[in-house]
Amino acid sequence: MTPSRVTCRGPLFLDEGGGQMMLRGVNLGGDCKVPYPDGGTQHPTDFADHRTVSFVGRPFPLDEADGHLARIAHWGFNSVRLLTTWEAVEHAGPGRYDHDYLDYFTEVARKAGEHGLYVFVDFHQDVWSRMSGGDGAPGWTFEAVGLDFTRFDAAEAAHVMQARYDYGSPLKRQDAYPQMSWGSNYRLPANGIMWTLFWAGLAVTPDFRIDGVNVQDYLQGHYLGAMDQVARRLSDMPHILGFDTLNEPSLGWVGQPIAYRHLGASAHNPERPRIGPALAPLDAIAMASGLSVEVPVLTRDDTGAAVPTATRILNAGGVSIWRDGRQCPFEAAGRYRVENGVAVALGEDVLAGIDPSNDVYRPFYHKVAATIRRHQPQWSLFAEMDVFANLAGRSFPAELPERTVNASHWYDMGMLYLKRFDPEDHCDAVTGARERGGKAIAARYRRQLGDLARESAAFPGGGAPTLIGEFGIPYDLAEGEAYERWAAGKREGVWTQHEAALGLMYDAMDALGLHSTQWNYTASNRNDLRIGDGWNQEDLSIYSPDQATGTGGPGDGGRAVAGFSRPYARRTQGRLRSSGFDRTTACFIAQVDADPAVGGVTDIYVPVVHYAGGFVVRCEGVPAAIDIDPAGQRVRIRATATGIMRVEIAPVG
Repeated sequence: MTPSRVTCRGPLFLDEGGGQMMLRGVNLGGDCKVPYPDGGTQHPTDFADHRTVSFVGRPFPLDEADGHLARIAHWGFNSVRLLTTWEAVEHAGPGRYDHDYLDYFTEVARKAGEHGLYVFVDFHQDVWSRMSGGDGAPGWTFEAVGLDFTRFDAAEAAHVMQARYDYGSPLKRQDAYPQMSWGSNYRLPANGIMWTLFWAGLAVTPDFRIDGVNVQDYLQGHYLGAMDQVARRLSDMPHILGFDTLNEPSLGWVGQPIAYRHLGASAHNPERPRIGPALAPLDAIAMASGLSVEVPVLTRDDTGAAVPTATRILNAGGVSIWRDGRQCPFEAAGRYRVENGVAVALGEDVLAGIDPSNDVYRPFYHKVAATIRRHQPQWSLFAEMDVFANLAGRSFPAELPERTVNASHWYDMGMLYLKRFDPEDHCDAVTGARERGGKAIAARYRRQLGDLARESAAFPGGGAPTLIGEFGIPYDLAEGEAYERWAAGKREGVWTQHEAALGLMYDAMDALGLHSTQWNYTASNRNDLRIGDGWNQEDLSIYSPDQATGTGGPGDGGRAVAGFSRPYARRTQGRLRSSGFDRTTACFIAQVDADPAVGGVTDIYVPVVHYAGGFVVRCEGVPAAIDIDPAGQRVRIRATATGIMRVEIAPVG
């Protein structure tokens, strides 16, 4: 049954009966970044077909949709962050929309509602586009601004798996494309150029026009046009919560001094640097124009921190990535000139003077809100900043559209990048501090997530919900040790490490009362270090067909299910005071300010994975009617008086 509409009111999500909703979901899915069926990064390509690809079939073919969506609902999730990309909608060219894909995406969204799942739409991107090492924007965006993506690799302007990886080699991990190295693209020329023009073309290159409009308005206009195409098709579906603004956007060079190289945290920039070449914006601009530059290179030390270890000459071949006959727009705008083969900055440092929060995100959020609410005024706006904004001390702008949700992302960066998790010897990648034991890790998780959530209280309208739009764990920890054990039939305890890590994450979010959508559910995932989620060797899917046991059960194919399928109060008849789950005892406790004037019931998910032998329910504080539904994995409680209601659920015995 399709659920009724839920709206954001102050810091809460409320349904039409006035009940408080807790959104616990999953991203669907990781392979939506690439075309169907053979667009995954495990396949070589030169992207020559970028205008003719199709994304129909991502996240799964329609005839498989019910099975996957039923599994997600069976695990207790009540929402999905449904991925699409600008490329999926508008790959054929500016204003040429793929209506077959739009029909397909609309049907996937509708089917999600039939399985009781709320949906918010995520226009996903990572490092701008597939041609620059990630996903998101169509290939023609490079052509429109005058870039030739076929030269990116030769000029070292982008780090792309398909250009670096030896597909004929039996080695699945290769030095030419280290694991989790795709993020280094954010500092390289292709990304820096595109994001800077997208956010700040009006300020930095005011005379650079495409089809009669400034490049910033051109790029943002087409992005919002693709979003408009999706929004108009979903407007009458009550289970659609709203739209994400843009997944993990980069700022490009906005807010950076043009000649600054970030080599270490400082008062000016407290963010710890990342691995790869430490390029100043001017270095990258020079490389793009065919100049060679010598820069420091940062690599990870034993703590996972990035430190300078060498220097390197980049674009030694002197390859320009500008198309023949096209001038660099930054040079045309008088931001620099070339003297004796070296780029020299000129005039006012316009880049450094741009305020990311107020000059970039504030107007963009309002444009996205206007685009989607033209079709459904009640939709929420799930707002994101760049993923390192909090660490760098940047805050959300003060002037936000109404019903804006803090949809920040959070990961244990050390675990994500190093693909290791040892509770007795763990590392905080943000500070470099060593952690000994689960309590130390849990305290850090609560602190980091709490820092993100505190901003929500200052959102207009009395605050806003915090929904962690992405978090999760790599399942290929320790070079895929779990997969080897699975293949050898040694399956008992194969996910113990993964369940412990997930449990600590959900414990922290329960303690803070945060909503979440875990990254991710990929229908095409494989237990293969080359493939994983089908994108740049990431492997964070909670499902894989390689985990299917053939039992035909609703949860077959799950990975570390006990780590994420946990009891929680999906909906409360009143207001949720607190809730928590002890994984050791399988005891769940929730406290609710019960209000019989609120229609409906308090609805608690009670997963069979933790209560295979049955469970008992104790309800104290107010008189209430209790309906226990073990087969449906639910307990429903209707309070008949006002007061604090305490609910405890524990295993039989």
